[in-house]
Amino acid sequence: MKQDMILILDLGSEENSRLARVIRALGVYSEIHPHDITKDELTALPNVKGIILNHGKNNIVDGKQIFAGDYIKTLGLPVLELSELPCCDDKLSEQLKGFVFGDCKCEANWNMKNFVADQIELVRRQVGDKKVLLALSGGVDSSVVAALLIKAIGEQLHCVHVNHGLMRKGESEQVVEVFRNQLKANLVYVDATDRFLDKLANVADPEQKRKIIGAEFIRVFEEEAEKLGKMDFLAQGTIYPDIVESGTKTAKVVKSHHNVGGLPEDLAFNLVEPLKFLFKDEVRACGVELGLPAEMVYRQPFPGPGLGVRCLGAITRDRLHALREADAILREEFAKNGLQGKVWQYFVAVPDIKSVGVKDGARYMGWPTIIRAVNTVDAMTATIEEIPYALLHHITDRITHEVEGINRVLLDLTPKPIGTIEWE
Repeated sequence: MKQDMILILDLGSEENSRLARVIRALGVYSEIHPHDITKDELTALPNVKGIILNHGKNNIVDGKQIFAGDYIKTLGLPVLELSELPCCDDKLSEQLKGFVFGDCKCEANWNMKNFVADQIELVRRQVGDKKVLLALSGGVDSSVVAALLIKAIGEQLHCVHVNHGLMRKGESEQVVEVFRNQLKANLVYVDATDRFLDKLANVADPEQKRKIIGAEFIRVFEEEAEKLGKMDFLAQGTIYPDIVESGTKTAKVVKSHHNVGGLPEDLAFNLVEPLKFLFKDEVRACGVELGLPAEMVYRQPFPGPGLGVRCLGAITRDRLHALREADAILREEFAKNGLQGKVWQYFVAVPDIKSVGVKDGARYMGWPTIIRAVNTVDAMTATIEEIPYALLHHITDRITHEVEGINRVLLDLTPKPIGTIEWE
């Protein structure tokens, strides 16, 4: 089913994403495009039923005020000009209903079932009988892409999961169970733990750790891809915030994403990116529609370097093991106590310091583990989740008694700013 579309043209607003989300919440698909989209580019978009010119304070580019093309009002499509959006989403829904359903006569047919059906058709048309390669990290985005492509092209998809030894407890095993055993995907599993940890030995600087992990991952992935033979397409879990955060013509870069503008110019693959116009909550809804297990769809945000940036300072295998076990206890207790879906991100970090403690009546030197639990909307600012003290006492008791090497549990109460969400 082809969904009707409301096109948002960015004329300097900082709330384009919010506007698109509110329209989608009405059941109508919406996309954001630059102010200088050409007539040919616009008319090539499917099922555009109306255009919103979304003005804002970032309307000066290269010293000149920006405007939409004069041709916009000659297309015969309803046009709505906005300069300020109501602070409440409910009021903005109400404001848009007349335009979306009255002027544009859109149908409320934007939903995950239709989205999945459309993307399956588009992927099949794009790929044909060729092969597709996917780096399957086990994170939400790559997992949903994999599940969608399995439905679309089956055995033409080849997934590579690299376990760099910095995954959370049980994650690599779950990737193998879900995708190889349940969904029958072509999955190559690579346990590169020793290779990564040997490269990271004695490296304390967080940026250097990130670079080593990123570069080694690419090398391992390329080696495994070469063994699979010729691949024509590379699938990526690019989502809409990746594109928006990487900068538009009127917005500054929030943070660069490797999958948006960071790929080499001589890339030997064509890209398959079926989620690139979905927001994060929509990606999760897509995963549910595709039948992925809830613990995978609602998995905590996880940095690319994994536990490598939570094992603070130079990584050692014994401290990494302690970190993984303590993190598993925290996640288990949050899930049992109703915090799993309430708190945006929670994890532990273990620094490379030791303090004296007492265990079995004797002096015991151990590491501290630091609990961090934060809530945020956009990850640009974050507030601290107030964890009940009874639960904190229980988690402390479990970690200090069940995890070898840890003798203290600390709680990080620092919001962002001044702190960041991760410690490294």
